[in-house]
Parts: sequence; structure tokens; C-alpha cells
Amino acid sequence: MLADSLIIPECVYRPGTFTGLMTLYESNYVKLHNLTAAFNWPSDSVISATPEDIDLHATIMRREPYTTTLKLTYWFPEAEDVTVADPDLTLRVYHDARLAEAVSGRERHCHHKLRELAASSGAELDRRWRVNMTLNKWLDYLFDVGHRLDRSVRHPR
Repeated sequence: MLADSLIIPECVYRPGTFTGLMTLYESNYVKLHNLTAAFNWPSDSVISATPEDIDLHATIMRREPYTTTLKLTYWFPEAEDVTVADPDLTLRVYHDARLAEAVSGRERHCHHKLRELAASSGAELDRRWRVNMTLNKWLDYLFDVGHRLDRSVRHPR
């Protein structure tokens, strides 16, 4: 996997700043590219299955010439015949700029660590940092456990 330390930012930045956020978007793009080099899936919804993790669900919501909007999520069983999507992130990929932004996520998470992170930010810039840091770390995890959205993809039933 490509390490974050190999990504050379175009500017000096501090965490929590706008320039730092743009660098985070660059990192998200590189990591998402490791999971799926292209979005030419056989259908708009795919499921990545790996023995080390639960199924990863990816759905393309919108395709445009320079952007793709998609959802990435896990589905957790909560009760009989009830599932909950978490972290349920909506991503916008800017292909020409090579940026990937998490534009939204759940406000009320199922897992306590995600709830703690959500409670620690308030302003819009803080909210964007929180949701994109969640994406950044989750993309690392997804790659490490073997998820791929182009290879060995199991399609939804």
C-alpha cells in the first residue's frame, strides 16, 4: 500500500486548516484509487467481500464527465430484518483534480468511537475534517483487509 508519508503536499499546512483539508482530499483520492482504479463496474452497485471483514457496499449515485458521486458503507444487523448503514459515507471524486471528498456521513453512529469523533467537532471546516479523516482511516483499513472494488467483486443479488 502507498504510505501517506510518500504523498508530498504541494503546500505547507496545519491540521484543521483549509489547505490541510485539500491535502487530505488528495490523500483520500490516492487511497480510493487503490480500492478502485476506475468506476466502470458492471453495475452501479457492487459488493466487495473479503474473509477478514464484513461486506463493503459501494453504489454509484451519479456519474458526470469530471466527477463521480458514490456511497460506501457497511450494513450491520441491528434487529430481526433490520440493518443499519454505518459509516455510510457519500463521496465525491473529482477525477480531473485527483481529489476525493467525503461530503456527508451519518450524524448518529452505531459505534462509540465514531460517536466520540462526531461530538468533538462543530463548525463546517471541523465537520469536513472529521468526516474526511474518518474516510481516510477507513480507506486504509479497507485496503489492509483486502477489499477491492474492481477485482473479485461480488455483485448484489
